[in-house]
Amino acid sequence: MQSPKRAALLGASGYTGADLLRLGVRHPGLKFVALTANTHAGKPMASVYPHLGWAGLPDLVANEDVDFSDIDVVFCGLPHGASQKLVAEIIEQNPSVRVIDMGADFRFRNAADYGPVYGADHIAPQLQDVAAYGLTEHNRESIKEARIIACPGCYPTAALLALLPLVKAGAISTDDMIIDAKSGVTGAGRAPKQNTLMAEAGESVTPYGVGVHRHAPEIEQEIGLAAGVKVAVNFTPHLIPMSRGELVTAHVKLGNAANADAVRDVLKSAYADEPFIQIAEKGAIPSTGHVRGSNYCLINVFDDRIPGRVIVIAAIDNLVKGSAGQAIQNFNVAFGFDEATAIEALPLFP
Repeated sequence: MQSPKRAALLGASGYTGADLLRLGVRHPGLKFVALTANTHAGKPMASVYPHLGWAGLPDLVANEDVDFSDIDVVFCGLPHGASQKLVAEIIEQNPSVRVIDMGADFRFRNAADYGPVYGADHIAPQLQDVAAYGLTEHNRESIKEARIIACPGCYPTAALLALLPLVKAGAISTDDMIIDAKSGVTGAGRAPKQNTLMAEAGESVTPYGVGVHRHAPEIEQEIGLAAGVKVAVNFTPHLIPMSRGELVTAHVKLGNAANADAVRDVLKSAYADEPFIQIAEKGAIPSTGHVRGSNYCLINVFDDRIPGRVIVIAAIDNLVKGSAGQAIQNFNVAFGFDEATAIEALPLFP
């Protein structure tokens, strides 16, 4: 058995950081030796997240107080733009350290695509050569060797798991793809915001980032790579008054598949050996409640009343399969552990 890898978590006070710890402390191959949260530096984790109080975790420190020379793997849970300079320094000064980034800074395969989407040029474009896109089920071989593993956004995770096998097989067309997505409020982060106050988010469903959401180019990048052509998707996310969970409904044209049954068969074949992807039986409607708290993705396909179209629905937990659980799954692939280690728990219900 391998000895535990010494891990640092940057951004431990965010929701994704907290879920990474919730799952990761039970991993026999992980030992968290440094946790950072600049605004909470010096505090015990229990003062920020009481539910982690008995996990035996180190106190929070500032990023600059971590000795990365003694670290095997760095998990990043920082906002976009915050990890580029720090990750560059860690990689350049510590040749053996590997980074698993749950943020957005290394998701674009071409670093030049980052600036138009996030409003500032990427300051470490040279690192893209050692980075892998971390959608585990579709990029394992690159993940195994990459210095930086860029975990996808939560919306791209659900959308791409549902659509990539279908695009690769030609079962659906890449023309006129409409993706309607809904996520719980944890997707907006933990910092106080007016639109996520209970009085404003409760009893209300709100679209946001309409026509300009940052995850659309990421989805287009991966679908275009699979299709071998440049694609455009119509993507609209919505904020739902629940803490966690994500549902993606994709309205797409058929390609070489005759109907929803044929499309479902493509998915079943593509994911037959995947531990965390379940294709529901005909007629079963995926729900966020079916995957809550787990690393699972539940997918199904339905015939549209409009001839020549189908509706593909995928449900994930945005904090687990959409972030922290996927990060641990990638850690397992990268370091040679069984892929389900520490993330095999079944969904919570009710």
